[in-house]
Amino acid sequence: MTLEVSMTAVQSLPNQTIEAVERSTRWRLVLLSVLGGLILAMVWSPRLVDTVIGGHIADPVVGGDAKTVSITGGAMALLFAFITGVAGSFTACNIAVFGALAPMSAQSSFGRKVTGLLKPIGWLTLGAVVVAGLYGAIGVYIGESIPQLSNATVGDHNLRVRSIQSGVVFTIIGIIMVWHGLAALRLVRSPMSNLFQRRPAAELVFMGGLVGAFLIGRPFGMFRHLYEYAAKTDNPVLGFATFALQSVGNIVVVSLLFVGISLATRGRFQRWLTASPSRLARITAVSFIIAGAFFIAYWGVKLGARAGLLWWPTMPYS
Repeated sequence: MTLEVSMTAVQSLPNQTIEAVERSTRWRLVLLSVLGGLILAMVWSPRLVDTVIGGHIADPVVGGDAKTVSITGGAMALLFAFITGVAGSFTACNIAVFGALAPMSAQSSFGRKVTGLLKPIGWLTLGAVVVAGLYGAIGVYIGESIPQLSNATVGDHNLRVRSIQSGVVFTIIGIIMVWHGLAALRLVRSPMSNLFQRRPAAELVFMGGLVGAFLIGRPFGMFRHLYEYAAKTDNPVLGFATFALQSVGNIVVVSLLFVGISLATRGRFQRWLTASPSRLARITAVSFIIAGAFFIAYWGVKLGARAGLLWWPTMPYS
């Protein structure tokens, strides 16, 4: 059975029956997406993406181990921020960025004007820069006492304070993503639905804001090293700039992928995606629900397992 209900097969049924069949199909799509997110969370290898991929991207550029190399000034801090942002593209914090491909494609136009492709990237970047930059400035203002830089532990299982912050922040982001995916399928009501309908670009700004919020919970060693440097400068402007640039680095890969798909298909992908509103809704929903379920499981459930409150399977390479 296909996930998409054939209208020719149900057109003779009463309207209430048709709606029930369609609703059942949408919930089946939700369950499959949640399952996909859970499987991804179980097989995810933090060592592969954080150390092997991230380290091999950042280390040669910054001239040493990016987690410990000395940051010697503002210019290097800005370069460090952008490079480590790119290096963090495939971390468990940032994998959900690729869910932006469908909305970006739906709001782009392929033609002679490059602005047709740059506008959705710009809206996504705006949301990321504002949220990440403000967090960077606030973090510098608070200083080194901010929980994200703490090595303190709590409880019998010695959970780090920064790990608790990561678990809480990403679980909340995951819930928001799942809810947004359910709203795309019209299974729940989103308080932002009317805004997104009136101003489609607002959805990309919203998604960019979520990307920027990743830095609020990110435990990535390279990021924490930059945060420590920024906090010691007592310069909120530098904090804003470095966090904004790191967030920009986070979306470079997905932006290049988006432009590459657009150029390779000469706009056919965009036309195919927007030819059917239900198709766009399904792809958007699947992307957000998989990412949201991944965040909830990888950050929330695993944290509960580490605290001895929940259970989570352990892979041999974890």
